[in-house]
Amino acid sequence: MTRTPLIAGNWKMNLDHLQAIATVQKLAWTLKDARHDFDDVEVAVFPPFTDLRSVQTLISADKLPIRFGAQDLSQYDSGAYTGDVSGAFLAALDAQYVIVGHSERRTLHAETDEVVAAKTAAAVKHGLVPVVCVGETGEQREERGAGVVPVEQLQVVLDAVQPSEIVVAYEPVWAIGSGQAATAEQAQDECAAIRRGIAAAWGDEAAAATRVLYGGSVKSGNIAGFLREPDIDGALVGGASLDVQEFAAIARFRQHVGL
Repeated sequence: MTRTPLIAGNWKMNLDHLQAIATVQKLAWTLKDARHDFDDVEVAVFPPFTDLRSVQTLISADKLPIRFGAQDLSQYDSGAYTGDVSGAFLAALDAQYVIVGHSERRTLHAETDEVVAAKTAAAVKHGLVPVVCVGETGEQREERGAGVVPVEQLQVVLDAVQPSEIVVAYEPVWAIGSGQAATAEQAQDECAAIRRGIAAAWGDEAAAATRVLYGGSVKSGNIAGFLREPDIDGALVGGASLDVQEFAAIARFRQHVGL
């Protein structure tokens, strides 16, 4: 089964709304000049909340083929939840995606697997595609074995939604922001374990149709190795997504290596 690769740029807490406009414009021009086929490799950016309206207006007005999403959402639709942003608000901005359960949210904001599942269900309810992040620390990987913790995290989510409604992103927490990436073989082993976990819960056909991304110090110099692996369907890119030329080179991995 063919799964369209997704190259997703998580800007984290970087770029104000004016910088966001300039970045998306430059990215669109760079990929257009390179004759990038957006139907062959999907490209999405995930700006901060304060940039979303500006990015949405630009993409809509200029009919840009770049997709966009938010970095988080509330599990609640409305109410006395100061600082939260609901899926309904994101859907009203025509966002297509939302990141859920990123390791930084799990660590810095103490988000549990149950909260991640609730947020995932809220995203699906409002027509958004959640990019559900799962992963493990180096200590967890050493003590429990490769693939165990990510699959357990995902199983809680799959009790709330169907795999056809989500994208999964594997994060080796020990690699994020370190400049050190998992090897392609390690990433493949983890993503294959995730796919087996989906198959155990929902069957082989559902597992074969679900996109699984790798996210952990992804760069133009290593993306081809990851995307050659059979169970890796794209990348959740962090710091490198802030550099337009670098992010465009990641998105154009097929042209570089003939994949």
